[in-house]
Amino acid sequence: MKFGKADIAILEALQEDGRLSNRDLAKKVSLSPSPSWRRLRALEEAGVISHYAAVVDRQKVGLSIMGFAHVILHDHREENVRKFDRAIMVAPQVLECHATSGEHDYMLKVVAPDMAAYQDFLSGYLLKIGVVRTVNTSFVLKQQKNTTALPLEQVK
Repeated sequence: MKFGKADIAILEALQEDGRLSNRDLAKKVSLSPSPSWRRLRALEEAGVISHYAAVVDRQKVGLSIMGFAHVILHDHREENVRKFDRAIMVAPQVLECHATSGEHDYMLKVVAPDMAAYQDFLSGYLLKIGVVRTVNTSFVLKQQKNTTALPLEQVK
């Protein structure tokens, strides 16, 4: 999909405030409401905008532990990878799962209310999947940056 200046402006505005009304969005991107709505609808239908969500502060809801779990599987047989993927998809503690190159097979972004809860997730769930060889977790001490906004100025 080719993106015009108005498309990029719409995406940037919505990344800043996903609750903008169409009228406010149109004003912000210097379009009238009808073309703004049509462009927004086209971006949604093309899957460029996949969904809308509220960003919840994890610490204010009691999820004070965040870690990045680097996972190595026993092997990469298709049935083991599928078993791991299915288990991760239903684990609410796992916010993100990335298959990675390099030393580890996966990197998981995991949240928990405390270390005991993380330990329960690790030994009571993750290691019991049966396909995980090792897990090495790096815990977040301080979050320096947290954004969901993509750098759209780099889009050509």
